[in-house]
Order: sequence, then structure tokens, then C-alpha cells
Amino acid sequence: MATMTLLERIEKLNAIGVSLSAEKDPARLVEMILLGAKELTNADGGTIYTVTEDRRLKFEIIRTSSLGFAMGGTSGVEIPFPPIPLDDDQGRPNMKMVVTCAALTGEVINIPDAYSAEGFDFSGTRRFDEKTGYRSRSFLTVPMRNHEETIIGVLQLLNAVDAETGEVVPFSDEDQRLVASLASQASVAMTNNRLIEDQKRLFDSFIHLIASAIDDKSPYTGGHCRRVPVLTMMLAEAATRQQEGELAPFSLNDEQRYELEIAAWLHDCGKIITPEHVVDKATKLEKIFDRIHLVEARFEILRRDLELASATGTISARECAEGLARLEDDRDFLRRSNTGGEFMPPPEQERVRAMAKSYHWRDASGESHPLLSAEEVENLTISRGTLTDAERQIINNHIVTTIKMLESLPFPKHLQQVPEFAGGHHEKMDGSGYPRGLTRDQMSVQARIMAIADIFEALTACDRPYKKAKTLSESLKIMGFMKKDGHIDPDLFEIFVHSGAYLEYARRHLKPEQIDEVDLSAIPGLSPPLTKGMSPGS
Repeated sequence: MATMTLLERIEKLNAIGVSLSAEKDPARLVEMILLGAKELTNADGGTIYTVTEDRRLKFEIIRTSSLGFAMGGTSGVEIPFPPIPLDDDQGRPNMKMVVTCAALTGEVINIPDAYSAEGFDFSGTRRFDEKTGYRSRSFLTVPMRNHEETIIGVLQLLNAVDAETGEVVPFSDEDQRLVASLASQASVAMTNNRLIEDQKRLFDSFIHLIASAIDDKSPYTGGHCRRVPVLTMMLAEAATRQQEGELAPFSLNDEQRYELEIAAWLHDCGKIITPEHVVDKATKLEKIFDRIHLVEARFEILRRDLELASATGTISARECAEGLARLEDDRDFLRRSNTGGEFMPPPEQERVRAMAKSYHWRDASGESHPLLSAEEVENLTISRGTLTDAERQIINNHIVTTIKMLESLPFPKHLQQVPEFAGGHHEKMDGSGYPRGLTRDQMSVQARIMAIADIFEALTACDRPYKKAKTLSESLKIMGFMKKDGHIDPDLFEIFVHSGAYLEYARRHLKPEQIDEVDLSAIPGLSPPLTKGMSPGS
């Protein structure tokens, strides 16, 4: 190998610096730093350490070319050596080792020959040499400072090799200056990389905190904000594997995956303003408490009045018995009606209205009241679930709030589609969804993925007050009808089923009794799987 001129080495140093500034992956970054330093100095080996919060030097990457020794970085080989303490057992600075001394003093240490050096403990180096037959000779140890003049790591090079003779030689003053310059640039790159990672961790933690707060707000939807991202990413990965059909071009890079996952975590952030008494409404008459107990108290008053009328001879014993039986039957009917369900037939709704008019009870002052108020009749005649139209509008408004909240945030370029992804999970392919009435062509693939994830999680959730958790076969059958009705994306639903994503999710998150045998032929509108990118889901 020919010796590089100083100009060539400076140009190489500049090229390395440019590359460092563009690298985002921490493992590749430290590898670029070490390999660049080795190339600049023609060193046989080297190590990079980083300073930990508990004052230790952690091995990040080790390379020794002549031994074929590669650990850390992108090698995939874990470094087995424990971190080196910067202080001894008595809490005193550990100045015996070259690498710790450089980290503690901030000084560059250039040792021509370790075996003749004084003041440092090279016993470990000697043991390594004896074991491997290697001869560790010249060491160049350079501390790495960040913009705050804090030592964040140490770059150590081993055995400079003369390019002409192949002999191990001391590191020159020129080597030392070049490596010190590289270490300075590397420190900036590592600090920037760490700051970005720290900001990302803070951002992710804040998002998870919001999602957890929303889930914790209601015992009936707890876990929804955590489960939807899981489903979303499962379906997204299955879609990227699709090699045929309309979704064959769909792909996601790492930044796009992260963007979609963030949107999934934030898809219900607007629920943070939704009143708990609406979210937690387990029965039709529930407000602060379940008012069915007030209705039952009125039935007791009516029962008492019948018994008093019978005792005073106002009505016959037979009339009393028939009246009591009718009261009991009507009370049981209202109890059942109060629990809600998937559908209340119109005749049952009319029976509630008739009862409100036919029964009257008297309060302590003797004033007469209908059995049910107009507001109670409205609630007890809810046809589906436990929410009135007004309450359902309050629930639905969470998506409007979600969009407003997310659109008000200054997302960076790689996250700018988060509001669109998160805000579309209640839209339908035929334009009948809300809040914007978007059609399939107006929605991104990611938003359509989230819509399917949100629906499947809601169907299979076992913590909803107004319904039982659906089994797999029940859920997929319902979604099959939704596909036929133009509510969910047909291609993504096909992928969701045929890829087995639904089953993978079920095995992790559903109760065993929900995981029943799925007959794919019984799912309405389901087409046979395409030949590429799918595997059977049963």
C-alpha cells in the first residue's frame, strides 16, 4: 500500500467528515469513525468507547485487521468485555489505564511501545498478546469531546503500520493531529446522533403517555390505543409483501413505517376531551350512576299502591295479583332493555313508550309523575348500543378533535402525513364515513390500513360495556359484509385475511375462547388468495 501524502490524508479526512454528518445509524456511525481513523493512520487495530452515565467506558466497536478481529458496530458480534470503570473501588480516578486516563484528563496519549511505557498498567494487553501471539506495540488514544467540552468517548488506535515496510511503528505527530481532528468531527456527529435519538425517545414516550392516559381514562376502552398500532403494523407489513394486484407497488421504508406507527398511536388522541360519563356509559340509563335503580324504585311504589288498594278493598285480590304480575314483567323488560345490545326491534321500543304513558307514580308530596321521563324514554329506546344520538355525536367528535390537534403540531417532514393517516380511520370507501366523507381514492393506503385495524380491534375487544367480544369467525364475517357494502378497503381486507395477520394478532391478544375455527368460504365476498405475497390464514 502506497503512503498517502498529507494532502491526500486531509482530503480523506474531509470526506470522512462529510460522511459522518449524513449517517443516522449509531452502529454504522462508530464503525465509520473507527475505520476512517484506521485508514488515515494505517493502524492495524482500534477501539471506540463511549462514556456511560455511571462513569464507565463501554466498548462500542473493536477491529484488528491482522487477526480478523471484528466485534460491535455492524458486525453482528456482541462485545463480551464489561465496561471499564473510570473510578476505582475507593472512588478515586482510575489513572492506571491509558483509555481511562485519556477520558479523565482529556489529553491525547501517544505511546510508541506499550511494553516499555511507564505509569500505565498493560497487564491485560500482555495477557491478550500471550494468548493470541499478537504483539501490541504503538497506541494512540484520543478523547472525544462534545460541544459542551464534555468527554463522551475515547478513540484508541493500535499498531501503526509503515506502508512501505509493513513494520509496526509509532504513531507520528501528523497521525496524532489528523486523528484529533477526526475525533472532534466524530464527537459532533455522535452528539448530534445522540441528541436526535434522545429527542425521538422523548417524543415516543410522550406519545405513549398520551395513549396510555386515554386508555386509562376508561376501563372499557383500556388497551385500545396500544392494540391498534400492533394491528396497523401487522397489516402494513403484510401489504408490503404483496407482489400482485393493486397494492403490489405499495412499500414502506423505515421512516414511513415510523410515521404510520406514530399515527396509529395518536389516532384517538382527541378522546382526551371526551367526557368519561359518555365513554363509560355501560347501560342506557347510566349517567353518574345507573338510573335503572330509580325506575325500579318507582315500580316498588306502584307495587305498594296496588297492595294498599287491595287491602282497602279498592281493587280485588285478583286484580291485584294480575297487576303485580304485569309490573314484574314490565320491570324485567326494562332491565333487559337497559343493558343495550346490537339491535332493539321497533315493537320493543314502542312498548317502552307505552309503559311511560300507562304507569304513573306519586312522590312524597302526592304529585303524580309518568313512570319514565322523556329523556329516560329516549335512552331506553336506543336501537343499538347504549348511546343516544347526541352522545354518539360527542363520541364521534373525537376524530374532529384528533385532526385539529394533530394538524396544529409542527411535525417534521418525515411525519407530516400523521394527521391524514390518523384522521381517516372512521372514513368509508364509499364516502359515507366521517368526519370528511372521504372516498377510497381520496385516502392514502396507510389511512385505509388504520381503518381496518380500528374496526377489527373494536369487534374483538373484550372490554366494551355494550357488547360481548366477537370471535374470529364472527368478526371476519362482519367485516366481509363491510367490504361488500363498500365500507372498508377490499384489497387490504383480502390481505388481512389471507396473510394470516388476523390470526397472528389473535394469538397474542385475544382470549382463547375467541380464537375459533375460521371457514374462509363463509366470509362474505372473500376472493381466493393471490399466488404471491400471501399465505393461508387458517
